[in-house]
Amino acid sequence: MKKDNLQKGYEIKAKKYINKFCNVKPNRRTGSSGNREATKFFAETIKSFGYKIDTASFKCLDFKSGKSSLKCDKNNFDVYISSFSLGCNVTSELVTVSTIEELEKISFTGKILLMKGEICNEQLMPKNFIFYNPEHHKKIYQILEKKKPAAIITATEKRPESIGAVYPFPLIEDGDFDIPVVYCTESEGKKIALKTGKIFTLKAEGKRIPSTANNVIAKKGESSKKIVICAHIDAYNDTPGASDNASGTAVLLLLAEMIKDYKIKDQIEIIAFNGEDNYSVGGQMDYFKRYKKEFGKIVLSINIDDVGYKKGKTAYSFYGCDNKTQNEADDIFQKHKGIVKGGEWYQGDHMIFFQSKIPAIAITSDQTDYLMKHITHTQKDVPKIINMEKLVELSYALKNFIIAYGKLKEEGK
Repeated sequence: MKKDNLQKGYEIKAKKYINKFCNVKPNRRTGSSGNREATKFFAETIKSFGYKIDTASFKCLDFKSGKSSLKCDKNNFDVYISSFSLGCNVTSELVTVSTIEELEKISFTGKILLMKGEICNEQLMPKNFIFYNPEHHKKIYQILEKKKPAAIITATEKRPESIGAVYPFPLIEDGDFDIPVVYCTESEGKKIALKTGKIFTLKAEGKRIPSTANNVIAKKGESSKKIVICAHIDAYNDTPGASDNASGTAVLLLLAEMIKDYKIKDQIEIIAFNGEDNYSVGGQMDYFKRYKKEFGKIVLSINIDDVGYKKGKTAYSFYGCDNKTQNEADDIFQKHKGIVKGGEWYQGDHMIFFQSKIPAIAITSDQTDYLMKHITHTQKDVPKIINMEKLVELSYALKNFIIAYGKLKEEGK
């Protein structure tokens, strides 16, 4: 009965945390007042469990958008300003390209450039993104900045496997890119392209707002080695972000409370990263800059993202972990009926560690494909899709693994 009451108590707390994170105003977009309210709540809660915290702020951009319109002759087309784009009021000839080769060859300086088809197959990484930035993305930016169109229109297809359920999606979201950008559906792009060579007027209202945000880094214990457990606390622009990633952040708080009285040999560092869904990944960049010298102390990192969906199970995967660690994790996680081994994925905060040759475990839902196609980055990502029992189950599993992992390393097994 005691165990049941404890379980129920944690489920009540999980629901409280999820609702708090999803109901801050206006949202948890990095740099917004709601984002700062969420990080303050996280910091105060985890501090109450006896953790030392670091909440140093970093600079970032917030963004406010208004109306957008595109006209040619008597025709109006539906376009939307990309987040972090500069606004514009441009009247000029339309030029259309579909490939990087055409982008290189065609002249469009001072004109309105429509990009569609092959060149828009995947969202471009922000030009200053250091963790993953393909050469062809860099090349596109270089050509655009060299030729300087007056404004850019991007027509995109549905790409749920990479961008989530957002449609159309903005090809470019980058506060460091100073050419105005709007986006539209693939079908609208085809209509616009039919008028290539004609004069268009593009108006778009957008304002960059200098702001600040912060990670919350909570530490327990002192040691020459540490285990890092993280989740991102921010949400995609103007979405509730229950599974992405209020649920992962709630697990951090549940876990922090569960292990608060345990003496664990390695230092435990719990991080609510801020900015995973922001173009600049400012929280990761700030952590990398301020804590890079301590990366040699990290023996294992665990990232939690998109957990607790009401359907399916929790899934974990390994990145650079030795066999002993994998076997220990398998043994503990699979004692829980709701946790299974899943496939690898590389679009999360574990990559900041894995790319620095630090072993990592990533934890998500085995329903990620469905979530990406239908839920992620939309208004459908609300608290009612989260099963609190799954969050508590994962928290217990992580607690047991962290305790066992410390013993494993201590005994040299």
